[in-house]
Amino acid sequence: MSGAVARRLVIAGRVQGVGFREALVDAACAAGVTGWVRNRTDGTVEALVQGPPASVERLLAWCRRGPPLARVVDVGMSPAALDPALDGFERLPTA
Repeated sequence: MSGAVARRLVIAGRVQGVGFREALVDAACAAGVTGWVRNRTDGTVEALVQGPPASVERLLAWCRRGPPLARVVDVGMSPAALDPALDGFERLPTA
């Protein structure tokens, strides 16, 4: 994954119970980004996204909007280590 970047995202707002994770999986696959997404018990959604910088930025822009029923109020982002074992984009259990 030469030139790839990885970011950990924490998305806050009305992001649970509105199809956010399912829509993020679809958006990530369309963007060619690998990683995972899960709900957190504090009401946020957490994701690890990795891939070409432009693709990660495109997905980050999508996360700031979310699916139609979501109301995103904040997207926290921090650098993350690349995980070469990730293949595709998956939904993980709540943490």
